[in-house]
Amino acid sequence: MTQMDKGIENLMSARKCLRANFEKSKALGLSIEKAGPRFDEIIQRLPALEAAIRPIRAQKDALGAVGGHINRAVVPATAVLKVFDAIHGLEKSLSDPQSDLPGYIGVLKRLEEALRFLGENCEMAIQWLADIVEYLEDHAVADDRFTSSMKEALTSLRELHSGEEKGRLDGGLLEVALDRLESEFRRLLVENTIPLPMSDPALPGEQACIAPSPLPVIVIQKLQAILGRLIANNRLDKCISIYVEVRSSNVRTSLQALNLDYLEISVSEFNDVQSIEGHIAQWGKHLEFAVKHLFEAEYKLCNDVFERIGLDVWMSCFAKIAAQAGILAFLQFGKTVTESKKDPIKLLKLLDIFASLNKLRLDFNRLFGGTACLEIQNLTRDLIKSVIEGASEIFWELLVQVELQRQMPPPPDGSVPKLIIFITDYCNKLLGDDYKSILTQVLIIERSWKQEKFQERLLITELLNIMRAVDVNLETWSKAYQDVILSYVFLMNNHWHLYKHLKGTKLGGLIGDSRLKEHEQYKEYYSAFFLKESWGKLPALLSREGLILFSGGRATARDLVKKRLKAFNEAFDEMFKKQSNWVMLDKDLRDKTCQSIIQAIVPVYRSYMQNYGPLVEQEGSGKYVKYTAQSLEKVLNGLFHPKPVKHGSFKVRHPSGKFSNVITDQNQTSPTVK
Repeated sequence: MTQMDKGIENLMSARKCLRANFEKSKALGLSIEKAGPRFDEIIQRLPALEAAIRPIRAQKDALGAVGGHINRAVVPATAVLKVFDAIHGLEKSLSDPQSDLPGYIGVLKRLEEALRFLGENCEMAIQWLADIVEYLEDHAVADDRFTSSMKEALTSLRELHSGEEKGRLDGGLLEVALDRLESEFRRLLVENTIPLPMSDPALPGEQACIAPSPLPVIVIQKLQAILGRLIANNRLDKCISIYVEVRSSNVRTSLQALNLDYLEISVSEFNDVQSIEGHIAQWGKHLEFAVKHLFEAEYKLCNDVFERIGLDVWMSCFAKIAAQAGILAFLQFGKTVTESKKDPIKLLKLLDIFASLNKLRLDFNRLFGGTACLEIQNLTRDLIKSVIEGASEIFWELLVQVELQRQMPPPPDGSVPKLIIFITDYCNKLLGDDYKSILTQVLIIERSWKQEKFQERLLITELLNIMRAVDVNLETWSKAYQDVILSYVFLMNNHWHLYKHLKGTKLGGLIGDSRLKEHEQYKEYYSAFFLKESWGKLPALLSREGLILFSGGRATARDLVKKRLKAFNEAFDEMFKKQSNWVMLDKDLRDKTCQSIIQAIVPVYRSYMQNYGPLVEQEGSGKYVKYTAQSLEKVLNGLFHPKPVKHGSFKVRHPSGKFSNVITDQNQTSPTVK
């Protein structure tokens, strides 16, 4: 081979080598280009790979110990996860409590047990997991980012387990179930709590009876079953709140039928007790009805529903119902009455209030005697104290008030002063079956507070002193008349009134028959004086002297008759005009007095006119013969009738200012007393 051929061969070989290297370079470039993204992925995975292989770099004894920690934590953690799954499995078994209350409560109990187990074991699992994290961190077995993430997760678990978010792990399911049970508790109450059909006990013929338990037994049993589960989960207060709300609202609705708007009256809305006298009568009947009919039923029902929980619980529940339903309004109304202006009528109303409270004393002690009813007890005690003090004060002031009336002028028409009418009727009421025992009891209590002993005779003595003061008033008033004839009319009126209105009464029995007989005799005595000193003088004006034996002739006789008839007419008219304004309240006394006057005058006048009237008849109609016997009788029968007038009220001037509106003004004419 030539040297040239050898060179060409080498050149071809080099060319081939270059071509092969070029292809390899090209392929390598393509491979490098494709490997770029993979390198990026590897770079990203390096930290995780580094963390994963880090335990390999840890010390051998550390790696050996970590296994035991893991095994101890896995067992409770696995148990917790299984229970957690079981809890959520129970959610599907929770039925509607309304349709299947026993089944619902049964599942609820299992849920409570599961949550209790979860609560007891979750803490242990968390603690073991915390131990693992602490071990990994202390021995650098795991990556820092891994341990940090584990620590954050454990912190959240602890907060969920023991903090305000405990319900999420997973007591939230229990809370929802309990809420539904509370709703069922309310539903059972609302649907079975119906306002009772009420009738007003103040109306005649309406008699209230004590109602039986207003809830069926089956409903009470369901309520007790619900209470058991709710109490086990610390929800008793909520149950009581629901119960009080529903039952108190029901009592209020029932009471609305009684029209109790008057309970809201304030002291400033009435001037005296008489303006609300009717309300006070209603108050006693309504209070008795509410206590015996409504609060009695609520008391029994509270005991039936909450008896398994304890006395304090159901008594507290009842106390709240009673307070919210209106018992306090009843007591406050009574207190308002005690704060009104003082007058004698108020004494009777205070005694009515005391009688109503005393009648319900045993019921109050039984229903409201517990410590839970302290507010009701205090208000009741204050009311009774105010009633007793107010009634006693008014009673002991009565004598003073009667004596103070002595300063007032007597009635200008000679009638019976309102004080006399009032005090006789008033004292008889105090001695009557309705008030005597009550007043005695009130005064006994009042005296005992003052460490003084009360004797029943003291009440009688005080009333007799009042009647003696009335006698002194009559004597004083009679002397105040300038016209002595009017004073006779006044004394006739009043002695007859006392005799007639005390005879056969308890007060009359105290005064005695002899004293009553004196009143009758005084009436007769002053009637005789009245007739003698007034109308009895008129017949003498129709004297026949000089007419029978007169010898002067007819003309002279006619002049005497004219003169005497004129004098009679003038005297009659003057006396009638004056006495036509006088009043005799009692019809019997008025009729008898008018008949006495007629008997004293008309027969004499009739006879006189029959004998001597013809002498003057031709003188013109009415000039001398002004009356016939019939018209004279008719005119006299019209005397002493009461004149209807509006009644005022008398303001007593009392040094202490204790009474402001006591007795109707005695100067006003009274209606006829028959």
